Amino acid sequence: MEIKTAITAFAALAQETRLEAMRALIEYGEEGAPAGMLSERLGVPQNTLSFHLQQLSQAGLVSSRREGRHIIYQATFSTVKGLSDFLLQNCCVKTKKSCTKTKC
Repeated sequence: MEIKTAITAFAALAQETRLEAMRALIEYGEEGAPAGMLSERLGVPQNTLSFHLQQLSQAGLVSSRREGRHIIYQATFSTVKGLSDFLLQNCCVKTKKSCTKTKC
C-alpha cells in the first residue's frame, strides 16, 4: 500500500462515527448491513451516517450495493488488511527478535 493511500484511509477513520461504523461493518462481515440498521445501531441519523459512509467509501474502506429498496454497506476487507500490513511492514526489523506479522 502506498503511503498516500494509507493516509487517506487513516484520515477517514480519524472520526468517531466513521470509526464506529467501520468497526460495525467489520462485525457484519462480507454480507454487510443495510444503512438503516447501521443508523439504528449507532444512534446516528441516516443522513449523517450516509455522509460518513461516503467518506469511508471514498477512502476505499467501504463498498455498497443495492438490494431492492435497501443499500447494503460492507467493509472492503482487502483495504483493511492492506492498512494492517502497512503498519506491520517493518515489524521488529530494528531488533534481534524474530516476529510474525501478527506478533512482534
